Amino acid sequence: MFNIKKTLTIAAGVAGALAFGGAHASADTTDYVVQSGDTLNKISAKYNVSVDKIAAQNNISNVNWIVTGQHLSFATDDTTSTQTASTTTAATSSTTTQAASTTSSTDNTASTSTQTASTTTAATSSTTTSSSSSSETAALNALIARESSGNVNATNGQYYGLGQLSAQARSIYGGNTADYNDQLNAMKAYIAARYGTAVNALAHSNSTGWY
Repeated sequence: MFNIKKTLTIAAGVAGALAFGGAHASADTTDYVVQSGDTLNKISAKYNVSVDKIAAQNNISNVNWIVTGQHLSFATDDTTSTQTASTTTAATSSTTTQAASTTSSTDNTASTSTQTASTTTAATSSTTTSSSSSSETAALNALIARESSGNVNATNGQYYGLGQLSAQARSIYGGNTADYNDQLNAMKAYIAARYGTAVNALAHSNSTGWY
């Protein structure tokens, strides 16, 4: 027999489905309107709720039979939320780890750059020092060649030795013996006290003829 009440119930359910988009979910339960082709297995998989739970909460005795337009209300499991939170946490952890790794890599790069800069500075400083030392040696040898031609016994009045130091200078700085190193050290001491460097002393000698 044609069941008018059942037909009206299905029609009302279809209208409700069209008005509310098929399903309405609250914070704790889901109100679902059965669509054509639906089965409890499909709904179960879609909302991650067991078939038995949907059947129990909707007084369905035959899980293989539901009607289009039928309203189903069931509590949703927390599994999906838990899985989502877990996935989010894992992704956040992974991102944090990668960021830390990148930061570490950046720190290593900065350290390498610092070490390179330090090495370059040290090399430059060493080169500058070596160049300065070479200039000093060359200036000192030029003064010796000009003053005495390297003769420790060279004399010119009161001036004596490699650097042709005066008697007064020799009384202060030494160099009164015929020892080469003694005279060289005395000459260096005299130059350091009066000119600071052999380069400065040579420059003065070039401009005046004496130092």
